[in-house]
Amino acid sequence: MTHGIDTTQFDPEIRAQDDLFRHVNGPWLRTEQIKPDRATAGAFVVLVDEAEAKVREIIETASKSPQDDEQRKIGDLYASFMDEARAEKLGATPLEPELAQVDSITDIAGFVATLGVLDRQGVASVFGMYIGPDSGNPERYITHLNQGGTGLPDESYYREDATADIRAAYVSHVTTMLGLAGLSDAADRAARIMDLETRLASHHWDRVACRDAQKTYNLVSRDELQALAPTFDWASWSAGAKVSAPVIAEVVVGQPSFLEGLETLLVEGELESWKDWLRWQVVRSGSPYLSSAFVNANFEFYGRTLSGTDELRPRWKRGVGFVEGAMGEAVGRIYVRTEFPPASKERMTELIDNLIEAYRSSITALPWMSDETKKRAHDKLNSFDPKIGHPANFRDYTALETAPDDLLGNARRALAVATDRELAKIGSPIDRDEWYMTPQTVNAYYNPTMNEIVFPAAILQPPFFHAEADDAVNYGAIGAVIGHEIGHGFDDQGSHYDGTGALNNWWTDEDRSAFEELTSALIAQYDALSPEGADDKNVNGSLTIGENIGDLGGLGIAYKAFKLAQADGSDNSIDGLTPDQRFFISWAQAWQSKVRPAETVRRLTVDPHSPPEFRCNQVVRNIDAFYDAFGITAEDAAWLAPEERVAIW
Repeated sequence: MTHGIDTTQFDPEIRAQDDLFRHVNGPWLRTEQIKPDRATAGAFVVLVDEAEAKVREIIETASKSPQDDEQRKIGDLYASFMDEARAEKLGATPLEPELAQVDSITDIAGFVATLGVLDRQGVASVFGMYIGPDSGNPERYITHLNQGGTGLPDESYYREDATADIRAAYVSHVTTMLGLAGLSDAADRAARIMDLETRLASHHWDRVACRDAQKTYNLVSRDELQALAPTFDWASWSAGAKVSAPVIAEVVVGQPSFLEGLETLLVEGELESWKDWLRWQVVRSGSPYLSSAFVNANFEFYGRTLSGTDELRPRWKRGVGFVEGAMGEAVGRIYVRTEFPPASKERMTELIDNLIEAYRSSITALPWMSDETKKRAHDKLNSFDPKIGHPANFRDYTALETAPDDLLGNARRALAVATDRELAKIGSPIDRDEWYMTPQTVNAYYNPTMNEIVFPAAILQPPFFHAEADDAVNYGAIGAVIGHEIGHGFDDQGSHYDGTGALNNWWTDEDRSAFEELTSALIAQYDALSPEGADDKNVNGSLTIGENIGDLGGLGIAYKAFKLAQADGSDNSIDGLTPDQRFFISWAQAWQSKVRPAETVRRLTVDPHSPPEFRCNQVVRNIDAFYDAFGITAEDAAWLAPEERVAIW
């Protein structure tokens, strides 16, 4: 490795001027094998695997010699998951109490009450619920409700001809799982479940609509919530779910028409279908913690059919995931002791400062934005809260009771403790130190209601971050990631929030119109793209526009920050590569990735991110500095006419 770039991995047969992604990653793309228990391979996956191995070490050490009660609980959780013999012996019996509760339902009112009881135990409901800052008043927490109730990845799977085979496989899967649970007439039950879910899905909003920050902010009172679906007795549901009155005194409903559609299905004539549907939710939610028959059948559909994955993940990996889901920050507290050196935070702070300064400079020079809106954009930028590595205060797991011989019970109790933690937020001050990812997560995020950018420790490693690498490599990789997350504050949805985190139109009408004209051009670019292995299925430019803006703005601003950091303008070539060339090559290295064909198709439907090759190539085609760095002309495949290039931030 030379300064973070390995030139021996380049493909001499493919020019950067034609295809940067394959020029930098070509040999790897041809020879790398996706692991049989993975749907993808690449730079992200390598880091995920490294973090997973370290977490396994932490968990197994805690299991053998716990240093405190928290580590004992980590050991209990892992031991309960790894006790495969006990899971085999128990078979479906852990589901019996919950299935008996469903059997006792005699009317729709009883169904709603039981739904609350089982919701509390981690069984999926007809809606999703979470507690978060109120976009209309981000100084308080509020309950959010979103559409739910379906087992396929998206509402489109229930209606499109292209997914007919998956629908058939889903019905077969439900039949198998209900049979394993000991239910008679499993095929008939599965058919009723599919019919009910299909009608429920017909009331779902599509994913583009669900991205709309304004449309999905519908603040309603308790009475207004009840009026959306009069048959759904919120008092009865709340009693079962142990949800206090203040939690639903006011609610943000993401898709009001979904609740109205749900109301049309909550009729006594559908009771048996609803009971079968709820039995399926019990089985589905418990299947990862049951015998191998359930686990393997669950993998066959959700792993092999939907994502094309060849093998179930080894039990230890699933056990690590289970512990992380239940006590992720307890593991993270140990992880950062050795995996997050102080120098990383110092260098990241410097990079973030330079990225924010580059955004500030870029906003000032925007030709399409008025001075009035620029001032407000600067105000928002100045309010950004960067978080690096790990939270200042880790979560307390004192309330969690664990046992080394009660896997499903551990899962249910962990979820109940997490639910109580969330419900307790109502009426409490906003916790601005809370993180929504653990330190060992290889990712980053922007949170619009807190106007914060968050970078967990695990992503601060090569190829994204080299503490000792030259600036070109760091700005082209982690610098672009930083810029991407800042950019989400100014993308098509994040730009609706002001510096306080409130949904507030801080734009002039003319500026918003100019912005939407630019984003429309970017949507059209991506609509025309189809990745390898996608059966001619194209990218959804409207679904991916937020992430595409983040990628484009992130890399473009990272380049400006790189130039600020290299104020002397030195041209210190390494291995024949100029600083600018190394910057863009570093970006291409970061997106080194392979995806199974089935997973590619699934992601094109549900993922707001574009395929990796386009996150690399289509972004650089819009950046003038890329053309200058490699001398690209109209004769080269990467060429995009200047008038077609989109520059937003």
